[in-house]
Amino acid sequence: MEQIFFYIFATIAVLSAIGVISVRNPVHSAFYLMVTLLQVAAIFILLRSPFLAAVQVFIYVGAIMVLFLFAVMVLDIGKEELTEAFNQQSVIAIPAVVVMLALIAYMIIGGKLSAPVGGYTDGILIGHGTEVLGKELYTKYLFPFEVVSILLLVALVGAIVLVMKDRQG
Repeated sequence: MEQIFFYIFATIAVLSAIGVISVRNPVHSAFYLMVTLLQVAAIFILLRSPFLAAVQVFIYVGAIMVLFLFAVMVLDIGKEELTEAFNQQSVIAIPAVVVMLALIAYMIIGGKLSAPVGGYTDGILIGHGTEVLGKELYTKYLFPFEVVSILLLVALVGAIVLVMKDRQG
């Protein structure tokens, strides 16, 4: 039964990911991205990782999507003409997609690509997953965590400066 749900969630995630890159309206693209992230959270639940599912929903679907929509609305990206850039990229993108789909088909037909069946983790580790993750994040990976937070802050300040510069000029 879990495998059926996995294939349903994965199919919806792939289709909505295609919607992210194929629609022209940036708000619709952000909506498709939200659907994709929710499907990934559902897959995390199937993998018996409720903490990662909650983080996926709260941080990515909640906070990051609000940031994306804020940037789309402030920068008014929808009025840009992007057809020239897309036409130049299609020369490389179409063969890359064909090769990737052929490899996926080969793996599915060869039986090397399937969802795992059965128990994923021990029951003891599920309850302590958040504690272990927190200790690792704030001890071993503290420096990369802080670097990423500073980079995000600089990017946000840079976006605000660019918008204010365009509005004054």
